[in-house]
Amino acid sequence: MTTLFLIVPLTGHSSTRREPETARVAWWTVSDTTDTQLTRDTYDRLQAELTDLTTRGRVEIAAAIETARALGDLSENGDYHAAKDAQGKMESRIRQLQRLLKTAIVVDAGQASDGTVAAGSVVTLRYEGDDEDDTTAFFVGSIEERQGDLIVVSPGSPLGQALLGHQAGDAVEYAAPGGTLVVHIVEVGTP
Repeated sequence: MTTLFLIVPLTGHSSTRREPETARVAWWTVSDTTDTQLTRDTYDRLQAELTDLTTRGRVEIAAAIETARALGDLSENGDYHAAKDAQGKMESRIRQLQRLLKTAIVVDAGQASDGTVAAGSVVTLRYEGDDEDDTTAFFVGSIEERQGDLIVVSPGSPLGQALLGHQAGDAVEYAAPGGTLVVHIVEVGTP
């Protein structure tokens, strides 16, 4: 993991011309260039979405743009601008899916059956200093694998990296922008 340091002023602007005192605050980078781990079901669902967008979606958007053009003056044509906006959003999603699927690694969703945290696990955590019943459940995996209302933690994030391979009852530390945090793993399960 690369550690960058952010230099922040300790004092505000001063009336003198001397430089303000500064402190080095560690800032950890999280890269999205790592391969995304997806279950087979999610990979297939995203592949089907990509196929649908590049075939049916593009045909429908082209037809909507053509229909809107036939209405006349394009500078004040709300239908035309709405169709072009929808086309831009769809093409953006197509590029996102193509990038994701090109580098995705398909993983077995059942690999965490031994009770350790792995991609696809649902982990209940309690932060050090919180009450015993003050817990939060997280899903460890890609945002595309989202499970209901669970907060998603990428396996490549500092918290995700710290959790992988640990079991219920373990306490792990991870580097957050505000400093080192300690979390206690209360429970490890599957979605």
